[in-house]
Amino acid sequence: MAYIITVCNQKGGVGKTSTAVNVVAALALELKKRVLFIDMDPQANASSTLNGRDRDQTVYHTLAGGILPEDVVHTTQYETIDLLPASAELAGAAVEMVNISNREFRLYDIIMRMQGDYDFIFIDAPPTLDLLTLNSIVAAHYVIIPVQCEYYAMEGLGQLLATIGMVKDNLGKEVQVLGAVCTMYDSRNRLSGTVVNEVRTKFPGYVFEAVIPRNVALAEAPGYGKTIFEFNPSSKGAVAYNALMYEIVNRLKQQTDSE
Repeated sequence: MAYIITVCNQKGGVGKTSTAVNVVAALALELKKRVLFIDMDPQANASSTLNGRDRDQTVYHTLAGGILPEDVVHTTQYETIDLLPASAELAGAAVEMVNISNREFRLYDIIMRMQGDYDFIFIDAPPTLDLLTLNSIVAAHYVIIPVQCEYYAMEGLGQLLATIGMVKDNLGKEVQVLGAVCTMYDSRNRLSGTVVNEVRTKFPGYVFEAVIPRNVALAEAPGYGKTIFEFNPSSKGAVAYNALMYEIVNRLKQQTDSE
């Protein structure tokens, strides 16, 4: 059975999509894991990086249109990564799903049809707290939260954690926070170190040791439609995301062994 992991933070610009895409690329390249990437963000930036932009059929058509997900899955430039791409029309899916029964479980039901084909399923949630994000959380076993090393880094984290708690309490779906990852770290900036320490103090045991640096290669790679491992595999950003991937795998193993 696949590990299902949602990467989310309703605060935009925190490295959410970069984290999701590059961890998945590391899983494929380093460990040859079979991964399904589901882009639930109407901005479709992850889809662009994984060669899925401007597809005729997207995750929107499975959520709101009832098309079978296996008919929408696309291959990517990575042999072991498949993609359920996003599109701008996904933004209207939340409205169209209002009258669907169990609408919070729509993505969960879609994934249940496919999880046997993969080792991991990663979901890139939109930077909002709407029905699309709720679907992304309900569908997951675990959530990873990127936290930017800037002012107001903790802003909205409480609301996101409350939403995850609501999923458990009101919808009866068990979802765990696998961890938080500090992103856009600048070693020249005292604030970055302060934020990392603050997050680790507030969430002891949850914050990954790997810290994602503010890195030119990481900033430029999406503009070329590439992951960091295609764009500059020797960069500090690539090294950091590779380390994060191994930490995630080890933490999942610890979780599984303790159950």
